[in-house]
Amino acid sequence: MSKQYETVIGLEVHVELATKTKIFCSCSTEFGGAPNSHTCPVCTGMPGSLPVLNKQVVEYAIAVGLATNCNITQYCKFDRKNYFYPDNPQNYQISQLYLPICRNGYVEIDTPAGAKKIGIHEIHMEEDAGKLIHDEWEDCSLVDYNRSGVPLIEIVSEPDMRSADEVIAYLEKLRLIIQYLGASDCKLNEGSMRADVNLSVREVGASEFGTRTEMKNLNSFKAIARAIEGERARQIELIEEGKAVIQETRRWDDNKEYSYAMRSKEDAQDYRYFPEPDLVPISISDEWIDEIRKRQPELRSEKLERYKKEYDIPDYDAQIITGSKHMADIFEATTAICNKPKKVSNWLMVETMRLIKEHDMEPDDISFSPKNLAALVDLAEAGTVNSSVAKEVFEEIFLHDIDPKKYVEEKGLATVNDEGALRSTIEQVVADNPQSVSDYKAGKEKAIGFLVGQTMKAMKGKANPGMVNQILKEILNG
Repeated sequence: MSKQYETVIGLEVHVELATKTKIFCSCSTEFGGAPNSHTCPVCTGMPGSLPVLNKQVVEYAIAVGLATNCNITQYCKFDRKNYFYPDNPQNYQISQLYLPICRNGYVEIDTPAGAKKIGIHEIHMEEDAGKLIHDEWEDCSLVDYNRSGVPLIEIVSEPDMRSADEVIAYLEKLRLIIQYLGASDCKLNEGSMRADVNLSVREVGASEFGTRTEMKNLNSFKAIARAIEGERARQIELIEEGKAVIQETRRWDDNKEYSYAMRSKEDAQDYRYFPEPDLVPISISDEWIDEIRKRQPELRSEKLERYKKEYDIPDYDAQIITGSKHMADIFEATTAICNKPKKVSNWLMVETMRLIKEHDMEPDDISFSPKNLAALVDLAEAGTVNSSVAKEVFEEIFLHDIDPKKYVEEKGLATVNDEGALRSTIEQVVADNPQSVSDYKAGKEKAIGFLVGQTMKAMKGKANPGMVNQILKEILNG
């Protein structure tokens, strides 16, 4: 009988914080500037330059710690982690080893077996390194220090996850918490959220952990899931062949769906950590923590509860809408204007989601204003525009954020509710289509659909469909 194996996974998640300036200097943190344009003597490691801590970094770290049920370390300090790498300009990184700012927290995820707590060992603050750009054409490597000194928090989980699904659920939960706090946009494609996966396998029932490897270079949830499956299979194969799994850092290549060794795993002593001499320890008072706690926004789980009570929209809708803080904000602001939560939810769930998919966007990219969506909801409700015109107008709102009232007036799209004009058009349609009329009178109910369609065509889609049906039936049955 073949052996059963269990995968044991812990994550180190790096999150770039949404501060305007870097952690130890006043350079911009904006993504995508020209190489080395957001730099100064501090973040390029010039001799004699001194770091000054950005207070907002500490506040974001505390906010994330509180939202993930951590204890806040009220006396905490920075340490110097020494290593040489071309993108690391000082030849050391300022990080936290001995007294990280947050410890012993957890987040709860949903699994098929029910709710599960994933422990958070610690969260620490540190600075990001620069970025090496490998130029194949010139056969050289260039370095861009724009990212050097961008503030990071590193969230280190306990080895509590057992499958790729649990890992993705944990990352999704973490990402939403951090986005709701406004602490980071957590865009994996821009590197503002990056996860390293520590993975080992052991026989089911074993109490000892197996030898773990760490995988880097994972920049999408799909890549993370594939890397976990790939590494699990690689380690089981080694064990089955009687070979040892080596503790090392591996790089995942998502195109080849294979990981290869980068370096053997270092221990803390390899980095010769010592207290950072250029920064004083941070003393975090109870008052400061309370002040941050009071400012904490409503997180997704609380929003879901409130939506059920306040808005009476389906559970499924609430899940999708709160899955993006930006979308939830649009929903709430639009509902506050027009007071029709069910209708607003329908526009977001159906047309908005369709257009997001069509234009290959994310919910966070929505740029229309709640005011214009609310105006459209009111126009449709009042019968000023019919449903097909409303969809056409919504597409313009989605793409160009137009004022729907003005657009409907300028394009002459308002529904015709004038009974006299409708009746004469319908009489003409009935006269022009004797076959459909006799089909209807012979009991073919569907024939009326054709006549409605012809009327809408004649009215350029602007007739009130309810009124058209009513008048048609009067004429046909008369």
